[in-house]
Amino acid sequence: MTVHTAGQPPFVDLIAGARPNFMKIAPIVAALRRAAAAGAPIGYRLVHTGQHYDQAMSGAFFEQLGLPHPDVNLEVGSGSHAAQTGSIMARYEALIAESPPAMCVVVGDVNSTLACAITARKAQVEVAHVEGGLRSGDWSMPEEVNRVATDAISNWFFTTSEHANDNLRRSGVDPTRVFFVGNTMIDTLLANLERLRPPDFWADAELDRRPYVVVTLHRPHNVDDPKRLRALLEAVDVGSRGASVVFPVHPRTAKAMRSIADLPARYHLVAPQPYLEFIHLVRHARAVVTDSGGVTEETTVLGVPCITLRPSTERPETVEIGTNELAGADPNAIRSLLQRALSGNWKRGRVPELWDGRAGERIAESLVELARR
Repeated sequence: MTVHTAGQPPFVDLIAGARPNFMKIAPIVAALRRAAAAGAPIGYRLVHTGQHYDQAMSGAFFEQLGLPHPDVNLEVGSGSHAAQTGSIMARYEALIAESPPAMCVVVGDVNSTLACAITARKAQVEVAHVEGGLRSGDWSMPEEVNRVATDAISNWFFTTSEHANDNLRRSGVDPTRVFFVGNTMIDTLLANLERLRPPDFWADAELDRRPYVVVTLHRPHNVDDPKRLRALLEAVDVGSRGASVVFPVHPRTAKAMRSIADLPARYHLVAPQPYLEFIHLVRHARAVVTDSGGVTEETTVLGVPCITLRPSTERPETVEIGTNELAGADPNAIRSLLQRALSGNWKRGRVPELWDGRAGERIAESLVELARR
């Protein structure tokens, strides 16, 4: 464990708990390591809360993204939102009491984000929120609660878009506390494009020779009711016009899938994929159907048509200038949008401002500046 003692530079805690966090934190870790090697007066401690704890959902991402072994693993495991959040808070509180950081850097909008932010502020440790200011306006999403609550108590904000900047200004945040840095998720994407590799089932499913659609669904509204999930998958089936459908099944989704046994043969139900294999699938897909905000960012940069099964998004730039369209849970909209995507009649997207692969560097530079104050 990195220990903050006399004679050592101040260090920041970098919090990672769930799979999207690892993609967002990797560029910050790399940039801080470079900064420290160049003599910058700052160190870091990588804290894995254990919110995603199995090899497929966590360990493989550390290996593929070149993340160092965590300095600390809180090993909280699964549980209800309240139980998981409370467990993270108790274990992170003990860590801070043993060895307090100069700052706590949280990313995204998962339970680990909010739990560590609250704990740090109560321990008089400043909090910096990477992806601060995102808002979907959908309070049925636990992530929206986490975002708003985390922003309410954070000291510093690293943002991905002018939309996020505007949201923070409207909520009364002093602009001097906001750093518009870009998107670390895209840093990871661009850094790994030459390392992508096909999944094990690529050849057997003939994905190198046949057009296919990628589907990812995990949000409770879409997957907890088997009838609703079936209706969504049937709409994808009709809209895909005979193309193969690759469906990495999230553990939450798998529960409902047990009662859906008669999908067409062109559906390829596979386990959650490691990062390099998943992005390879997305990059070569004719279209992606998802309810993941992060996937809409990746498809926008890769130029792949994306259909989001949600009524709103915290990343409106992916719709306004990117390749994303919102379909809600309307089967007719899903079918129509998919048919349009597969016919090649899709809008031509652009990459949002500062999504250039250097967000991690900008965050590290800002953290070094803040450490010197």
